[in-house]
Amino acid sequence: MKIRLSDFSENWVEMFQSEAELLKTIFLDQIITFEHFGSTSVQGMKAKPVIDMMCIVKDIEKIDLFNDKMDSLGYDVAGEWGISGRRLFRKGGENRTHHIHFYQFENPQIERHLIFRDYLRSHHEEAAKYSRFKEELAQRFEHTREYSAAKRGFMKEMEQQALRWFSEKSHCD
Repeated sequence: MKIRLSDFSENWVEMFQSEAELLKTIFLDQIITFEHFGSTSVQGMKAKPVIDMMCIVKDIEKIDLFNDKMDSLGYDVAGEWGISGRRLFRKGGENRTHHIHFYQFENPQIERHLIFRDYLRSHHEEAAKYSRFKEELAQRFEHTREYSAAKRGFMKEMEQQALRWFSEKSHCD
């Protein structure tokens, strides 16, 4: 897929909320809560205009029972897609609009994603630095595969800063 990097849009919050409402009608009582994460959830950040949604569920195995329904609604069913215990659904084909990540409530990936999101939301200069880095990569690479691989190291380092921030913050509370 080609890189599509956009300025922050208030519409992204509405897209998250609208999709959450749709998913509630499909998964009913399986979902505990929804979280908007990734760059589209951080005010002012540049992002690929794809809404990353986390659906925290009671039993991850039961999510597989909905694959046919999700497929019929236009979602690509990607399974774990490299992360054990996750179920990933992608909507929009080449012009993707949503990535829906399902995790069972105790999965450690949940905390990691939310801490990183909250770190960027509360550290505007770090969010701006990350945005600038993504712009540089988007100018260097045409496809998301190379772009994503090139930003991996930067993200890991920033994620470690976020985890230290959270740990320090937790000790102060």
